Amino acid sequence: MPSYEDDLSRFEAHNTQVLGISVDSIPSHEAWQRSVGGISYPLCSDFWPHGEVTKQFGVLRNAEGISERALFIIDGEGIVRFIDVHPIGEQPDNDELFEVLKDLK
Repeated sequence: MPSYEDDLSRFEAHNTQVLGISVDSIPSHEAWQRSVGGISYPLCSDFWPHGEVTKQFGVLRNAEGISERALFIIDGEGIVRFIDVHPIGEQPDNDELFEVLKDLK
């Protein structure tokens, strides 16, 4: 997710709001943000009720209490236009996301 910070101006040029959501607690988020040198976009906690947002998006791993690593691009009307679920340790290249954003215009 620090790579999103590095490309924040490119996301903003596409009129896009970067937002992180995880099932971790707020203190966990704060510690993680410090460990990566900080981020300036919102990071939301889906801690309680645990995983309610990730459950609604179909990416909660109930048995483990964690969520999949997933990206969603939602348009201004609230319609999900792109979904990418990938292994926890991986993240798609931001250029792939910019191609999707370009195609949505």
